[in-house]
Amino acid sequence: MTNQKNIRNFSIIAHIDHGKSTLADRMLEATGAISGNEMREQVLDAMDLERERGITIKASAVRIHYMAQNGHSYELNLIDTPGHVDFSYEVSRALHACEGALLLVDVSQGVEAQTVANAYLALDEDLKLIPVVSKIDLTNFERSRVARQLGEEFGFAEQQIHYASGKTGAGIEEIFEAIVQDIPPPAGDPNAALKALIFDCEFDLHLGVVAYVRVFEGTVVAGDRIQMMSSGQTFEVSGVGVFAPQRQEVDKLSAGSVGYLTAGIKQVADSRVGDTITSADRPAVQALAGYRKVRPMVFAGLYPVDNADQPALKDAVEKYSLNDAAFSYEPESSAALGFGFRCGFLGLLHMEIVQERLEREYDLDLVTTAPSVRYRILRTDGEMMEIDNPALLPEPQYIEAIEEPVVAAIITVPQEHVGGCMKLCESVRGQFQRMDYEQEGDRAVLHYGLPLAEIIVDYYDNLKSISRGYALLDYEPAGYEIAELVKVDILVNDDPVDALGIIAHRQFAERRGRAIIANLKKEIPRQLFEVRLQAAIGKRVIAAMRISPLRKDVIEKLYGGDITRKRKLLEKQKAGKKRMKQVGQVEIPQEAFMSVLRRD
Repeated sequence: MTNQKNIRNFSIIAHIDHGKSTLADRMLEATGAISGNEMREQVLDAMDLERERGITIKASAVRIHYMAQNGHSYELNLIDTPGHVDFSYEVSRALHACEGALLLVDVSQGVEAQTVANAYLALDEDLKLIPVVSKIDLTNFERSRVARQLGEEFGFAEQQIHYASGKTGAGIEEIFEAIVQDIPPPAGDPNAALKALIFDCEFDLHLGVVAYVRVFEGTVVAGDRIQMMSSGQTFEVSGVGVFAPQRQEVDKLSAGSVGYLTAGIKQVADSRVGDTITSADRPAVQALAGYRKVRPMVFAGLYPVDNADQPALKDAVEKYSLNDAAFSYEPESSAALGFGFRCGFLGLLHMEIVQERLEREYDLDLVTTAPSVRYRILRTDGEMMEIDNPALLPEPQYIEAIEEPVVAAIITVPQEHVGGCMKLCESVRGQFQRMDYEQEGDRAVLHYGLPLAEIIVDYYDNLKSISRGYALLDYEPAGYEIAELVKVDILVNDDPVDALGIIAHRQFAERRGRAIIANLKKEIPRQLFEVRLQAAIGKRVIAAMRISPLRKDVIEKLYGGDITRKRKLLEKQKAGKKRMKQVGQVEIPQEAFMSVLRRD
């Protein structure tokens, strides 16, 4: 067992695409944690989805051993973190289990929005920051420019900054030495009452819940009786281990260690991220400070394509929520889609990832309704209510005011694209606050207040298109503002389809209604009867279209003869179509529900 003084727990934090996973690959390779035949790109990105998209979605831990220049062997626990703003909750949880962090900055991009955000997350946890400038193998970029940015933003001196390349491995040895010398060893008494923080979980079919833990006090071994401090539930530990990078059993986990434990926990609700594990025989007096509960910002309905899969979906979302603390769900039903769940996400990318993971990992076929945000409704009787589903909006006569969530957005863009970006922000009801210019380079920084509902769908794609891919967007919640919002109902053959309804600003409601109807006409296949599509605000229809029925040529067999014979057959067909329309059900495909998102 490694001496506690020789343990270092650290994380790698950076903006998206600044090279965290590649640097982690080189660190594993340099210490021999991964053999040559096991080496591949993004070793710590275990999910196929992470490898396909080239992004880190889940924070992942690994133990590596490093022989320092002072002759001592050190145990380094590395937690790789995501960079995308939608997964910042993964970063905050990882940092809670560390004493230090590598602050990685791309030499070609410099300090960016998530660099700053993640650095302050680390400083809030009192972590020791080690600045690293990455991708130094790239030519035609000045290291001094990035060094000046790090100095101005965080106060780092030139001699504190390290330079490395995740591609060539340059500078890796210097980084290891800085980790050993600058990051303090973990505190905690191995003989005290057990206190272990659950910073992540996963569900294993054979082992039950696998809890990822950082031990702050005490020691845990197989056979110990443990207790969850939030619920009081007790279990017997069946095994403890570390990540190397695969799960590897060890004799014990002591104060300062990062690893996992299994205890035959079968119920997902019995193991919550942020909970403190203690000894059932010698319990700790006070639990560790857990995690601030994440508030979802985007909401959508998840329904099985086949209603018979509803129990399987329920089981899947319960197990998935164990592995994703920012995902929330509650049962709901829809007249159009049957029984499903209203789910909360941190953003649109998070929503896409959740749907893909549920479909892949649990073999489901899902329908996702159009995303919405959480509105606050002030009723005429003085009651304040929150809704995240347009179907729950009260009738207009009971509404005094509607408040929508807004975000403080920071858009960094080359100066030649400033005009286009400002025009885009104004088109989504953005409120201009100020514009700054970087001291070096030709980039401007725009500060806008934007309605969250307007940016969760296609705003980011449009921003990238207008700026030819150069614009960077970062945002954070900025409260609620009163807005003139209305509900747009979508009717199919005079019946409202609750899963297609939206809440929109009155200024855009008619345009959005017409766009949805036009998109639905493209997506809904022709039936044997006429299908009428309408968009309505209250009782007023603002858009209408029809999908003509499939028709058989009933007069094809007639060769000449009296016109009345033709009319008789056509009238008979018409009456049949009318009867069919009264009893026929319109099958609405998944593409039709997603067409609500398109605003072209």
